[in-house]
Amino acid sequence: MHSDLITAVHNDFPRIRAELEELVRIPSISAPGFDPGQVRRSAEKIASFLEASGFSGVRLLEIDGAHPAIYGEIPAPEGAPTVLLYAHHDVQPPGPDEEWESTPFEPIERDGRLLGRGTADDKCGVVMHLGAVRAFGGDVPVGVKIFMEGEEEIGSANLGAFLERHKDLLESDVIVIGDAGNWREGTPALTTSLRGLVDCTIEVRTLNHAIHSGMFGGAIPDAITAMSRVIASLHDDEGNVAIPGLVTGESDDLDLTEEELREQAGTVEGLDLLGDGGLTTRLWRKAAIAVLAVDAPPISHAINQLVPVARAKVSMRISPGQDPQVALEALVTHLEDAVPWGAEITITPGALGEAFDLDTTNQASTVFKEAFRIAYGNETVEIGVGGSIPFVAAFEEAYPDASILLTGVMDPSSRIHGPNESLSLRDLEQGTVGEAIALRMLAD
Repeated sequence: MHSDLITAVHNDFPRIRAELEELVRIPSISAPGFDPGQVRRSAEKIASFLEASGFSGVRLLEIDGAHPAIYGEIPAPEGAPTVLLYAHHDVQPPGPDEEWESTPFEPIERDGRLLGRGTADDKCGVVMHLGAVRAFGGDVPVGVKIFMEGEEEIGSANLGAFLERHKDLLESDVIVIGDAGNWREGTPALTTSLRGLVDCTIEVRTLNHAIHSGMFGGAIPDAITAMSRVIASLHDDEGNVAIPGLVTGESDDLDLTEEELREQAGTVEGLDLLGDGGLTTRLWRKAAIAVLAVDAPPISHAINQLVPVARAKVSMRISPGQDPQVALEALVTHLEDAVPWGAEITITPGALGEAFDLDTTNQASTVFKEAFRIAYGNETVEIGVGGSIPFVAAFEEAYPDASILLTGVMDPSSRIHGPNESLSLRDLEQGTVGEAIALRMLAD
């Protein structure tokens, strides 16, 4: 059963891989300060893939000040549902080249995995969708709409405007967001929950200008030490987030072990894990705080002075059920109360992203779980994700009657957003097969 789709995807896989490699070679970094022309170049390349794959109405969707998205469609046979397939084609900056084992934007294969920025997040989602549709040889049993966003890595700030402007164009019965991943390599998953996100930038000032550290040290505090006290206050001695009143949930630990988690993360020997409770509860259903960046003089510029001002960006992931505005206010209050020695603190709020629980009791979820089981030969696991995909809430608000699914083929060893990002090529093929089978089953 479904052997025709398995064969079709296998035969098409050299093309799927080649398309992925073409996209990875385009440094489509959407962050400010990088060439926006590369994001447009990526969008135009995907549009050419859609046209070659039999889609009609292919075009770039444009909004002033936004990176372009791509649209294409295959009309539904009479009586069949329409499925919207989402992925994003923008990527994170690669970071320092010396931390990569290869050139970030020149994909190479190593041990069955394709290395390169965007291989897993999320250009694999683009080619997975295309391969699943092409598996039917032009006779797709459902309607398909493709929407490839170009701003996910900078928070999808304009997605609401895209959905408002093109609401009728994108309306569908099922929305498949191909920006998540598997439980582990070879074990398929549907994502059922996402943490939300709030962040802010803090500035701590102790002086109007730098002064001699020998003449004034011992009486006058420097800004870096003061800021370190503020940052240290964010966690208790066990590593739990120390901000009171935040929502916390519980989750099934499944079969995740501490040893596996350490291996996935690449921890140094002897490192203690943060917090208490089950591992997946800490990763999916509890607040987590990280300091993403610090502005202060680099060591190469250090002189014997008391630094007058230091800045840091603080990010907090929040549990499903947590109001992000309430969480941000609690974070700001805590930071203001924690500043020591009468130093000045200025807090600039940043992103607000909704946490999300997805309904997996609908028929579409049942279909995809079974389709992935067939494709991978393993049961499909329901998992949470500690990361944030705020645009899921935007889709739910725009299309409240649609079934929304969160899938993908990255895995915990993919190192997304870090150096040496990679993707299992075997999982890409099996995930493409699974999606094709699911499209057939949805038609029934």
